[in-house]
Amino acid sequence: MRRYGKHTDEDDVRVRPNRKGNRPRTSIRPKHEDAAEGMVLTVDRGRLTCLVDDRTVVAMKARELGRKAAVVGDRVGLVGDLSGRKDTLARIVRIEARASVLRRTADDDDPYERVVVANADQLAIVTALADPEPRPRLIDRCLVAAYDGGLEPLLVLTKSDLAPASVLLDLYGALDIPYVVTSRDELYAGEAANVVREHLDGRITAFVGHSGVGKTTLVNALVPEGKRRTTGRVNAVTGRGRHTTTSALALPLAGAGGWVIDTPGVRSFGLHHVDPSRVIHAFPDLEPGTEHCPRACSHDEPDCALDEWAARGHADPARLYSLRRLLATRERREGD
Repeated sequence: MRRYGKHTDEDDVRVRPNRKGNRPRTSIRPKHEDAAEGMVLTVDRGRLTCLVDDRTVVAMKARELGRKAAVVGDRVGLVGDLSGRKDTLARIVRIEARASVLRRTADDDDPYERVVVANADQLAIVTALADPEPRPRLIDRCLVAAYDGGLEPLLVLTKSDLAPASVLLDLYGALDIPYVVTSRDELYAGEAANVVREHLDGRITAFVGHSGVGKTTLVNALVPEGKRRTTGRVNAVTGRGRHTTTSALALPLAGAGGWVIDTPGVRSFGLHHVDPSRVIHAFPDLEPGTEHCPRACSHDEPDCALDEWAARGHADPARLYSLRRLLATRERREGD
């Protein structure tokens, strides 16, 4: 066996070859300054379809991004084969800062939050007035998620020929939420799309709603070329539809410069991730009144300063009631 003395020469030192043939690891990562900009349209089992210029490109997330996931609506940087040809694969190397996020948890006890959509500026909450019955608590939860994530809400009420819209509209009147009311005939004939479209021009709108309310039917009428499979009949026992949309998909709104994002039907909308103190930001008429609230005020306790603020005429008491109802949604299940 060869022995090395104190004064060995570099040529005498044996270097073990790298069997994998790859480069040594380094903490220095490339900046990818030449990465092309794109928008994530849908995600399917680790493959992300992105819009780059005027073509769709299939990509995968680069390992250097770690656990950070890209979702529909994300603005990303891509490198590699950007031709969009069949069987080609690009690489997402950067996810840009998000202007807004729609997040949810499986339930209120689940600490794992899921980002559903990024960079949308409007949330269309679709609910039927009957068949299935409306679920105001679920609507409340969607409103809280919208306010918390920086999205403006829009109520889309369907099947008005089965039940009047006045009861539900009275419940949300104090919130000054824009709304659209449509009948089944208008929905299935595509006429409802013309009314809803007025609220979508030039905006990125995410559509949410539980199954059977006509959400995907409406999306198909808005973007016929992006035809999605619609829900079958509503279960007569549970009063709920069957999920048919299984992944979010962004579709361009022709001639309007906007985007429609269809999301899977939801049966629950957990709010574990929401800090109740942020919900007050959606009530600019009430927010100044919180200056005299006690420390860590829940805005629903005897010493809350908002009662006096509303009593003095600075805000409508109905608005205060709406705020407290929304804040209480984390304590109730949607079906309560």
